[in-house]
Amino acid sequence: MSVSSPPRPRAVASAPRRRGAPRRARWHVRWRVLGKEDADVLFLYVLTRAGLWTTAYGATWLFPPDSRTHHAASPLSAWQQWDWWHYLRIAQEGYFPGDLRPGMEGWDNREAFFPGFPFTLRAVHAVVPDWAAAGLLVSFVAGAVAVLALARIARDHVPHPDAGRRAVLFFLLSPCAVFLAAGYTEALFLAFALPAWLAARRRAWPLAATLAALATTVRVSGLFLAAALAVHFLTTVRAHRDGRALPWLLLPALPPLAYSWYLKSRTGDWMAWKHAEERGWYRDFHTPWEAWRNTWEAAFHHTTSTGYAIEFQAELLAMVLGLVLTGFLLFRRRWAEAAYTGLALVALGTSYWYMSLPRATLLWWPLWIVLASWSLRAPRVRTAYVCLVAPLMTLCALTFLTGRWAG
Repeated sequence: MSVSSPPRPRAVASAPRRRGAPRRARWHVRWRVLGKEDADVLFLYVLTRAGLWTTAYGATWLFPPDSRTHHAASPLSAWQQWDWWHYLRIAQEGYFPGDLRPGMEGWDNREAFFPGFPFTLRAVHAVVPDWAAAGLLVSFVAGAVAVLALARIARDHVPHPDAGRRAVLFFLLSPCAVFLAAGYTEALFLAFALPAWLAARRRAWPLAATLAALATTVRVSGLFLAAALAVHFLTTVRAHRDGRALPWLLLPALPPLAYSWYLKSRTGDWMAWKHAEERGWYRDFHTPWEAWRNTWEAAFHHTTSTGYAIEFQAELLAMVLGLVLTGFLLFRRRWAEAAYTGLALVALGTSYWYMSLPRATLLWWPLWIVLASWSLRAPRVRTAYVCLVAPLMTLCALTFLTGRWAG
């Protein structure tokens, strides 16, 4: 039932009732805060989750590690890939189990991963005994929050009743959408970041800063969000009352500082997380043209296996997409959003080679809003997207779920 529906609870409340009935009426009114558009978005979200879980089930039967086996693995095993094992070990053991430290033989560079997701996973595991199921539950709930916020941001930008659903559709069918369902950080980060941006647009600066601080516990990308909030504040501040909220914008810097202090106390290195990224994922600084050249060589010069080569091709495509998006945002004078995507491109585009750029597109909420706006002006855009991009999502999902590198 939509928010604009006739107020039936008020009419019924005038009749005699037994004790407790008014409370149920109040809960009914509160539930109606989610309008019809929100219900449609959640329905779309649940449908796409069901599709990905079905794909995971099929992957365990069609692509087992041993092609001669007669027994399929648990569907949950398909979700336990790559970075998941880092999050799981942090949740189970902490960052420095026993006497292990960075630099020792067999060290897995786990300090590169911020604590927000592993600690949330540990908390949910207290209720859900299976670790993999707990990780999927975290992402499922967080993803629902994220798509509701994305839809509302889209409706703010585009005055059309279908804008929110369009943005969410493009988002959920994007090539790397499998990472929103897996036990990874993307869904949890967006569950904080998108409501933070929505709060900033409502000029609720303390709430925006608090949510952004929670986002920085999950990913270092939260600092890019904090910068975008600062730019948005400076370009929209109108009164002394808004100016008094300025100190709140420093709040998102506190979690990364606290994490760096913790690592310093254990390793003697303030930037231990960054140095772990350099050791494990070649994220040491290189000029943008060096990073482009190295990625190009890995993609097209037959120096890597075909599976990795096509992933590097996707990295290059994602970089071009990010540059076009940032340029468009600058052209439209959407300075804050341009700062967010631009900082992400600088961070990911100055390593030895590009890595995880396709996954990073999930975090670029302006992209999905731009596509939604475009599709409302040109209806064939949605058809083309569904026909051309959605199959790539299935391909990427199968790649990840069968243990191959998928960004």
